[in-house]
Formats: sequence, structure tokens, C-alpha cells
Amino acid sequence: MSSSPTPSEHVSQRSDSVSGLNHAVYQPPFYYQCAINVLKPLYRLQVWRRSHQRDNYQQEVAQRFGKHYPPRPIAVSDNMTHHGVIWCHAVSLGETNTVAPLLEALLAAGYQIWLTNTTQTGFARGASRFADEIAQGQMSHSYVPVDSPVVIETFLAHVQPIAALFVETELWANILSKLAEQCIPSILVNGRLSASSFASYQKIAAVSRSMMKNLTLIIAQDNESAKRFRQLGASSAQIRVAGSLKWVINAPKQDSSASEPRVDEQSNSLHGNISDQMSLAERFGVTGRPIWVAASTHSGEEEIALSLQQQLLSQAALTDTLLVLVPRHPERFDEVAELVKKSALTMARRSRDEAIEAATQVYVADSMGELMIWYQLANVALVGGSLVDIGGHNPVEPASVATPVIMGHYTQSCQSVVDKLAEVGALYQPYNAFYRPVTTSHAHTSPDTATPANLTNEACASAAHTAGDIRTETTLIYQQLAAWLCDLALAKRAGLAGERLTRQQQSVLTRQVTMIEEVIAQQSHQEPL
Repeated sequence: MSSSPTPSEHVSQRSDSVSGLNHAVYQPPFYYQCAINVLKPLYRLQVWRRSHQRDNYQQEVAQRFGKHYPPRPIAVSDNMTHHGVIWCHAVSLGETNTVAPLLEALLAAGYQIWLTNTTQTGFARGASRFADEIAQGQMSHSYVPVDSPVVIETFLAHVQPIAALFVETELWANILSKLAEQCIPSILVNGRLSASSFASYQKIAAVSRSMMKNLTLIIAQDNESAKRFRQLGASSAQIRVAGSLKWVINAPKQDSSASEPRVDEQSNSLHGNISDQMSLAERFGVTGRPIWVAASTHSGEEEIALSLQQQLLSQAALTDTLLVLVPRHPERFDEVAELVKKSALTMARRSRDEAIEAATQVYVADSMGELMIWYQLANVALVGGSLVDIGGHNPVEPASVATPVIMGHYTQSCQSVVDKLAEVGALYQPYNAFYRPVTTSHAHTSPDTATPANLTNEACASAAHTAGDIRTETTLIYQQLAAWLCDLALAKRAGLAGERLTRQQQSVLTRQVTMIEEVIAQQSHQEPL
């Protein structure tokens, strides 16, 4: 279906019919172009302030402002069909991890990839995650170009993509209009639009409308996001709902900068079972101890985790509990170690190759590329980014290795995944009305560790207004954590429910790859302008 442009939109028609539509090129409003011209030098100053002391500063500036790029990717084998280069933009570390299985599937299908990132963390992750593919020339990697028409034209002329993928939410109006002008299909993969992001996009309605109209296809995670994309100006014909790529098990690759793990590759299996967990426990010398991991934590979350650990250790049944603490960002490793010292808990650090002794109460896993090892070792996982307003990191990673999950209420980045895992009892989140606890005939809980799992829907609704009270939330989290650590058989059963669900959801990858290839095939049959 088509709609008339608003007075602030400049529209030029072109005659292709991607996805069965007569598509127009919607130019961003004039005020947006003026703002970009004003902000461009200020952005360069921001890059200088943030990065000028880094070794790759000149590289970053050259790539962001269209001065120099690495060579285009090539087909690695003469026997492999060369389908062309797909540009994929993933903002930071989370988006890079999420889209990695999709990119691997496209590489296996004969496409080459140009990956761009916005943040330093995302760029480092892209470089390590795809080190082999970049070294082989099958993939190229750079920072994303600024949203300036001249820079974008330079970038597109060099990369020559047959399609452009944007992961989850981040979109740029000039980039999308330039792609539309050059008849390069633009696809939003794993599209998600939270209520807060939707409100922000509504404030720049004309800009948002131009972006929605210039997108060839929006592959939304859920119906709620699809509805919000339509309200911003996308048509129903542009949108498909395919589920979340966060469900796809993302096989980890060791960061080149990380120390060698004390476990072998076979131990770092994504489909771990009890014997694998026992083998890891033997290797780390923690057999028989209740273990929980606080993973991908941010500032403010480590203090909560350490407080929880102190409460657990005060219980007679949990005096030998071990906390594995995994900060999200490497620049905070030393800061977190200092927090542990101040807590008076006995600590060992992974980066110093310190062994876990019987007296060790906190193991600071200050390493990169080993998160799945800690998830597999643990009996329970508290996934970070959810106790502070980050949006929550991916709970599928621990669920995929049969480890039950606990999260705080800040899970807007992965709420649909959280709700599905909660529904099968694999994930506990305070006040989540979908939570259905897993039970066993021999389950036992003492009065002071009683799980809040039996909250009724009515109780959840009446208590929802207190979800922001961190003291109340932490109490409920503690109760569930203690209940699972006191009954490891019950925790394992909850974890296995999550592993089964994760396996069932793997088809989302095939669906999104198929949709991308259909758009590319349709575009290849269009007549050039």
C-alpha cells in the first residue's frame, strides 16, 4: 500500500517493485541534513576525545569519514559461488553477538560480508569473532561511516554491496535514502522497537517516516515491534515477524587476546550435559560446591551480586557456595576486583591464573571469550544488564547449556525471550506473570529460602508497581537463588527445560536467512534505472 508524502518529505519515484511494492526514495527532511552538517565536525571531535590515545585512532577516523577502507572481501574458493557482498551494520557487542550466526549462515551460502560497528567494544568483538574470515578475505571489517551523503557515497562505491542489513534498531536516514537511490535493498534484521525507542522516533516523525519508507524489508522479532514500525510509517507489506535471533545458539570463538582456557574445546560445548558440568567442576577443583555466576555485569550490579553472595554464605547449607563474577567490560576488571576486596570475601582472579581454593568465595573471571565456560560450570546464572537500566543481556546463552537463569526487571532488550523461558520455568524474573516454576517430587525449601514462584497473576499485578524497588527485587532474587542452590536437582530440571526450548527455537535463523535471500533474488531481477 502506498501513502502520500508529507510536505517536509522530498520523494523521487523509481520503478522497481521489491517485495511487490512500487518503491519511492524518501529524502530526509531539510532540517535533518542541516543538523548532520553541523554535527559532523563535532562528532569528529568526540571521536578524537574518546579514541585519540588508542593505537587504531587514525584507522577509525579514516573509516568513519570515508578516507580509507580495507579491500573488498573475496570468494575464498574458486569452487564456491560468488553471490556478492552483503553489508551488515551491528552497533556494539550485543548486536554483533546476536547477528554472528546469521552472518556465518550467509558466508556458508556463498555471500561475502562487510561488517561495520559503531562502538569500540563492538569493533573489538567483530574483529575477534570473525578473525579467521577476515584473515581469509571472506569478510571485511570497518567502523560505520558517518551519516553524511558524501561519505556514504564513497563507502558504497568501495564496498559495492548487493544488500544492506541493519541489526535490531539503529537506523540512519541518509544511509537508507542513498541505498534506496542506488536500488540496494536495505533490511532490518531481528528488528526490535521498545516503547522508549518508539517514543524517541516519534519525536522526529518526518525523519522516522523517511527511514521506514526507504527500508525494503523489516524482519521484526515480535508482533508488538511490528505494530510500532507500522505506526512510524512502514507498511504491512514491508514487515515480516520471524522471532528473535537471540534464540540462536552462538558458538563462541576465543578472543585472540585472551589467555588459553584451562579447559579444552570439547569441554566448551554449547550442548552441555551433567557429565560435562562435572568434568568442568573437576578441572577447576570445585566438585560438590554450589556455584552461581553473575555474568556480563555492569556498574552497580557487582555490589548486588556480592551482597547476595554474603547472604548465601550465612546459610548453613550454603557455606561453601562459589560466586563466579564476570564483568561485561574489560576496562572494569580491576575496578571489580577492588570491589571484591572491599567486601572482605576471599577472591581469586582468572587473569592471574589463581587457583580456586576451598576457601575461595568469589572467582573474578576477568577474561574474554570464555563466558560459555562459566555458564556451563554454574548451577544458576544471574544474567547482567538487568539489575540496572541496560536492557538485559541474552539469557539464551546459559539456557542453551541447561543452566537456569535469574534476571532483574530491566529486560526490555530481550523481553519476549525472557517471557518464553519464564513460561517453562527456566528463568525467574520478579513479578513476571509468565513464570511457571518447575517442580520435583523431592523438592524442598526451607521457610527462609521459600521461592516466590507461587505468586498468582493477581499478586503479580498488584505488586508490579514495586518492581522498581531494588530492595524488594533483590530479596525475591535472593530467595529464588537460594532455593535453586539448596536443591540442585530442581535447578537442573529447570535448566533442562530451558535447553529444550532453546533447541526448539533454532528455526528462526533459517527463516531470517530465507527472507534475506528472497529480497536479494527479487532485487536482482529488477531493471536498473
